[in-house]
Formats: sequence, C-alpha cells, structure tokens
Amino acid sequence: MDVGVILFYNILSFIAAVLGLPLILPVVAASRKLRRTLPHRLGFRRLPAAAGRPGFRKKGPVWIHALSVGEVLSAVPLVKALKNKIGNHDIFFSVSTQTGYEVAGRCLTGIVDAIFFYPYDLAFSVRQVVKKIDPELVVIVETDIWPNFLHEMTRRKVPVLLVNARLSKKSFSGYKRFAFFFRWMFSGLLKICAQSDLDAERFRQMGIPFDRIIVTGNVKFDQTDEPFTDDQNQQLRQRLKIASGKKIWLAGSTHEGEEAVIRDVFIRLQRSHYDLTLIMAPRDPRRTAAVARLFQQADIATALVSDLSIEKEARPAGVIIVDSIGELRGLYALADIAFVGGSLVDGGGHNPLEPAAFSKPVLFGSDMSDFIAIARLLLESGGGLQVHDAGELFAAVHMLMENSSKADELGRNAYRVFCRNKGAVARNLEIIVNELSDRQSSVRHDGRRQQLESV
Repeated sequence: MDVGVILFYNILSFIAAVLGLPLILPVVAASRKLRRTLPHRLGFRRLPAAAGRPGFRKKGPVWIHALSVGEVLSAVPLVKALKNKIGNHDIFFSVSTQTGYEVAGRCLTGIVDAIFFYPYDLAFSVRQVVKKIDPELVVIVETDIWPNFLHEMTRRKVPVLLVNARLSKKSFSGYKRFAFFFRWMFSGLLKICAQSDLDAERFRQMGIPFDRIIVTGNVKFDQTDEPFTDDQNQQLRQRLKIASGKKIWLAGSTHEGEEAVIRDVFIRLQRSHYDLTLIMAPRDPRRTAAVARLFQQADIATALVSDLSIEKEARPAGVIIVDSIGELRGLYALADIAFVGGSLVDGGGHNPLEPAAFSKPVLFGSDMSDFIAIARLLLESGGGLQVHDAGELFAAVHMLMENSSKADELGRNAYRVFCRNKGAVARNLEIIVNELSDRQSSVRHDGRRQQLESV
C-alpha cells in the first residue's frame, strides 16, 4: 500500500476531526453507547487479559472482526468451526458497536479467547491495539475495511482475508466514484471470499486481481437450523401471553417508515376478523417506544416484550414490540408468517434465511439489494413472496391466513433453499487454514535461511 496515499488520508482525517469536533462532542455526550465505547475504540482501555499474555499461546492468534449484530451472527458458525480446526491458535474477536459486543458475548464467550472493540481508524489507535494483539492472520467478516488498519497489517506483513464479502449496488456505485482510492485500499487484502458471482464481478470491476477473488458462498446458509422444541415454543407463548393456537405474524428488523404500513395492514386484518397477534421487532431497539406509540395512537393494545414476563400479571396484547436484542431467532421459530424488514423502504433488506431456517413463509419488500441472491432463490423456489406496498402486503398475509396449506408449502420451499446452499463455512475455513499453513511455512523458511546466512 502506497505510503503517500495513507499520509494524505491521515492528513484529511485530522483536518476533518478538528473541524468536526464541535459537532462530534455533543453527539458523543448525548449517546450513552458512544460514551461507553469511545475509550475502547481509541485504544485507551486495556484489552482483555488474554491479549498479549506471554506464553499464553503456542502460535500467533487469529483476529476475527465483525462490524455489528448481523455480522457477528454470520461469523458464529465460522468461528466455531475454526476453533475446532486450529486449537493451537488463540482466536480474538472484535466488534465495532456496543450491541455487537453484547451479542458476541452471548454467542462466543467460552469459544473465543478474547472479545474487544475494534479501534477507530486513527494511526495511533490502530498501532496500539495491533501491537498488543500481534496477530498471525486477520479475518474481516463482510465489511468494515479501513485504510490505516490495512496499512498497518501490510507493514507488519500480516495477511488479511475478507470473508462473506459483498458489494451492494449502492456501495458499488459509491466506490466507483473514488475507484483509485478503494482499489488502493482493497490491495491490502490477500483474499476476498465473495458471497456470489455478482459480488465477485463487482470486486473485479473495482480493479481487484482475479486471483485474489474466490466465490465461496454465503455463510448465513450455515447458521444453525436446530429446531425449537414444542416445549420451548409453548414457554415462549406463555411468556408473551399468546393463547395456544393463535396465529402469529412477525415483522422482523423493521425500519422507520415500515411500521406505519404494517400497522395499517394489521388494522385491515383485524377488520377481517382474524384472530392474529402481530410481533414487531424494530432493527434498532431504541425505537421501540416510538413504534409502540404508533400502534397505541390507533387504539391497538400494545405491550413490550420486557413487560410480558411470566412473573407479571400482564394482559394479552394484539401487538407485541421486541425491545431487546437476541430474541429474533426464537420468535421466527414461533411465528406462522414472517415479514423481513428494511425492504419496504430503501434499506437493502435483512436476512430472509432466519425465518427460512424454521420453514416459515417469507415475505419481503421491493428493496432486497443487500440480499439479492438469497431473495432471488426464495422467489424462484416458491419459498418467498415479494410485496411492493401496503395493498400487496395485505393480500399476501390475507392469503396465507386463509390458506394454511399454501403457507406450509412456502415454508417447506424456503427451508429447501436454506439447506441446499450450505457449505460456505467449510470453503472459507479451508482458505483460512491454508493461509495459516502457508504463512507458518514461510516463517520457518525465513528463519532457516537466516540461520544459514549467520553461519
């Protein structure tokens, strides 16, 4: 990576930070999450004890990084497989957000050797954290690629792999405007393991050499499909005060602008005399109060999940709002019909494989640009339905409520798509292990050559 480019980048970053400081400080002061993560991401807080502990490991650690909740969940099957394969290496796992950190703690504690916050892309922060970790190999999951970090890895001759890589249409258009800079930045990646042929082609159009790009598939297909038991489903129904046999429509990972559409559709379904519970899971749990007000203003009995514990004497609600992280998988297992949010607005959509893994009929809106290949597979197989507005969403839910055999058929087709496209974890694992082996062979060769030269 060119030293002049990274110098120019750091000068611009410094100027932007100085000019933006009056705006940055109030935002940090107003955000509890930013206040908590800022010292860690600046490199001012100690890393977990495992990092840099003398004699703690036999070989250098593998550093895996995932931006936030979605990327953390994608990484879990790969991390578990890697742990079983390279037990003689520590695995350190970093995230960029507080919610990602919380989910990583729940999913990966006891599997990885340390969980910590990824540094901001400031030269001093990156160098301080990287020096402490001293990785043998770095694996970045999907996104969150930064110039100073890649430059530091290049300087240290540490290979960096981008796995489960994707370039959405929006990102690709943005990157092309600054093609020289991003081509330079991507040159710091040893391998790009793309989700699909389309993603691979977009990386190639960015000027990445063919031999650095490998299509390995989407690791989201390798998430666990372990079913929830009848007892687990019954306990969850009791907790949410949902009567046995009552139909459940779950709208997962919704964005602002979608909840109002879903509310209007729900009201129409109620007028059709359907005995239906709607569970709303906003993508950002901080929006739950606003989402709840939206339904309460329409005189719909609404409750938060946190208020519906078994110990409390709460009344059943027509709409239940999810106000915590980590609930969605179990709720998809409980639902009869699933709508995947971020798709009725320009949000790129969210992962439709989560309900597909439980044989649920999957509905989504017109913008699935972040999951275009998966959405296409679901549509072509008859496992999903795409809707473009409130009218089409009402018609789809109404049809599935009326025709349970059709709903079951869609669910079975969705599950087949989920099962037939597994294998990305194994392909990515093979590449990671091979790169580790090649690096260690190179280190041994260099060490042997230095010994001979000193004789």
